[in-house]
Amino acid sequence: MINELKTILHSHFKLKDLGDLKYFLGVEISRSDQDIVMNQRKYAMELISELGLSGAKPVCTPFEQNLKLTTKEYDDLIEKQTEGKAKSKDKLMKDPRKFKRLVGRLLYLTITRPDICYSVNHISQFMHQPKESHYQATIRIVRYIKGEPGKGLLMKRENSLILQAYCDSDWASCILNRRSTTGYCIRFEDSTISWKSRKQRVVSRSSAEAEHRAMAETISELAWVKGIIGELGVATSEPTELFCNSEAAIHIATNPVYHERTKHIEVDCHLIREQIQEKLIKTTHIPSLEQTTYIFT
Repeated sequence: MINELKTILHSHFKLKDLGDLKYFLGVEISRSDQDIVMNQRKYAMELISELGLSGAKPVCTPFEQNLKLTTKEYDDLIEKQTEGKAKSKDKLMKDPRKFKRLVGRLLYLTITRPDICYSVNHISQFMHQPKESHYQATIRIVRYIKGEPGKGLLMKRENSLILQAYCDSDWASCILNRRSTTGYCIRFEDSTISWKSRKQRVVSRSSAEAEHRAMAETISELAWVKGIIGELGVATSEPTELFCNSEAAIHIATNPVYHERTKHIEVDCHLIREQIQEKLIKTTHIPSLEQTTYIFT
């Protein structure tokens, strides 16, 4: 079919067959008999060089521990409440375009780097009025990338083709509006094929509610992934295991009785329960220490 398509295209356009895919839009692909490795090493090295960080010391984490980034409006509010005693020395950037361009390049780098997904998602929330602290946090991400610029995705040939999904949330983690962060990843055994870190749209009133919203978002992504692989001819008859480290959220998902505590998240409850009843997913508890999605929250 591939050769037939090439022949048809060649009859209409001037084409040159470059063979197996090795490099495309900054993504490098390496093949062997056992696996495929995807990374953006060249793209990362160019970014490091352009920022003048070739001689900078690498760091082992993309974010400083317990780092809390704030907006200018939040700083002004705190200063007003403390009557000027907590005046922030953090100033707005004179040229915000430099910050926006850097964040855009880092967002493209998350195509093969799930390990920076959370930190890049966090700094991208300050695009409208970036401060110097936001830019310094972004530079730290680049220094983290410098430690292993060739890190990427490994797709193994020997695979059971059984889908697994992991979801997690960081309850009320945002100090600006107390919204929670959702993180999930979907894997074919050891090969990660989809992941996300994003702030939830509404405020959750409990950690179980935040976890439940994360489960619902993961299931929506699972439905899309199953549709794609179904078109590729990959059958997935077994229920997909959804790993969650919140026993309360799993209990709500399987409990047919809704009470006042779950009424406000009833839509998400129905979405998850229908998937369980149709045996499309199976919720499984996982210890917190084994939760894969911690890097996204």
